[in-house]
Amino acid sequence: QVQFVESGGGLVQPGGSLRLSCAAPGFTLDYYAIGWFRQAPGREREGVSCIGSHDGSTYYADSVKGRFTISRDNARNTVWLEMNNLKPEDTAVYFCAANLMRSRVAGAPVLGEYAYWGQGTQVTVSS
Repeated sequence: QVQFVESGGGLVQPGGSLRLSCAAPGFTLDYYAIGWFRQAPGREREGVSCIGSHDGSTYYADSVKGRFTISRDNARNTVWLEMNNLKPEDTAVYFCAANLMRSRVAGAPVLGEYAYWGQGTQVTVSS
């Protein structure tokens, strides 16, 4: 019954920016670390960024460090992913999910620890 909802994707030119939002009606996010993932056609789903529930811990994939920023507001029950200086290789469907095993982020996400995947939001970077 629990399903996350991703929004904010779209078509942008290289160097552009987007802000993705993650929400889950009827589900309280503040217990869990939240992760953003992406999947391009023909490729495996990969972890992009994660954030702990309260401690400020974060993770960023090497490919997005310095360009993406993850944040959350537990009062709004929402998690965001700010994406700047977008590149064509960022093109993918972006998903968010909750880590049911832990509330802190200590490294690259383990896919099997995450649940409540949404339908994703498409990000296309092209000129």
